[in-house]
Amino acid sequence: MNELALVLNAGSSSLKFAVFDADGAGDWPLAARGTIEAIGAAAKVSVRNGSGASLPAGALPGTLRDAGEALQYVFDWLSRSFTGARLIGVGHRVVHGGPRFAGPALVTREVLEELRALVPFAPLHQPYNLAGIEAVAQQRRDVPQVACFDTSFHRTLPAVAKLLPLPAEVCRGGLERYGFHGLSYEYIAGVLPEVAPDIARGRVIVAHLGNGASLCALRAGVSIENTFSFTALDGLCMGTRPGALDPGVVLYLFQTLRMSAADVEKLLYERSGLLGISGVSNDMRALLASREPCAALALEYFVYRVTQALGALTAVLGGLDALVFTAGIGENSPVIRRRICERCAWLGIELDEGANSGNADRISARGSRVSVWKIPTNEELMIARHTGRLLPRGSAPA
Repeated sequence: MNELALVLNAGSSSLKFAVFDADGAGDWPLAARGTIEAIGAAAKVSVRNGSGASLPAGALPGTLRDAGEALQYVFDWLSRSFTGARLIGVGHRVVHGGPRFAGPALVTREVLEELRALVPFAPLHQPYNLAGIEAVAQQRRDVPQVACFDTSFHRTLPAVAKLLPLPAEVCRGGLERYGFHGLSYEYIAGVLPEVAPDIARGRVIVAHLGNGASLCALRAGVSIENTFSFTALDGLCMGTRPGALDPGVVLYLFQTLRMSAADVEKLLYERSGLLGISGVSNDMRALLASREPCAALALEYFVYRVTQALGALTAVLGGLDALVFTAGIGENSPVIRRRICERCAWLGIELDEGANSGNADRISARGSRVSVWKIPTNEELMIARHTGRLLPRGSAPA
């Protein structure tokens, strides 16, 4: 009987899922990957196999109202597509693990209660992540679940880097700098010894650039600083989030413009960043294709903030041996990679234009003092691995 592991990433109106072969042949072969979008409206689904070819997804049962109904569709699809297979575990991406969870955790009632208490730390992510866990618990009580946190990889930050400069009594409830995209950074740190062994033990900055964007400073594969902070609003300019912002601006929104807390939250999470500056789109591809001056300004600001943060993290590392681009923009936009590298020439970065435009793994020139790489991330595989390690012995690949 085939054994499968399911990885879920539940959002406000989408459910991403991946199915991995847990029989032990190799490092968790991907069997299928899918996305259900527009949950609560005109939902649509797409599924592909491990090679990227489309798979029959079947018709959705009318309107999917919530994550529970979307998940029921996924379970039904699994039963039809993998006849006789046994689901041995479900791994979840959970954005916030707070100060306690320095690694993945087997989900129990107590763990779930702790994660609910962290909802104010990540109000636009955590509730939907937990809704996926609760839906699995209701529909498949027999299947163990593992929560994998985007914050865990950054628990190695030095105490001074975790500090928020507020009174101690205010910070006692867990108010500190955390960092996110940890599953992505953990994957990159894990493959560096194989892909780029000369830099794996060195000073590396990883640029996870997508609709959500951040940088992480690695020393010998360990996170020592990142551009996020207490929430996923800080740091770089993102698709719809502003990144670093003067706190006085938020006070102005409340006190002078008389905006409500809900309106400010929506502004900061959904209407700012590249979308706010350009008024065109939060999609990097659309901005690169646009002739609107504000689209060009948004691109300029994005590159400016990335290079500014690169300089700061280089200072923290005491120098730089390598820069790694990953995630949607980092992996797929030679233009953005080139513009960032050009601004960082002072670091000793020399780009190989042919390698960059050809999406090679190493995109820096042979004589570049700092090597530059393009390495695809795989957060789903990272979650599958963590899930396998926490399942009962014998349930997963060694």
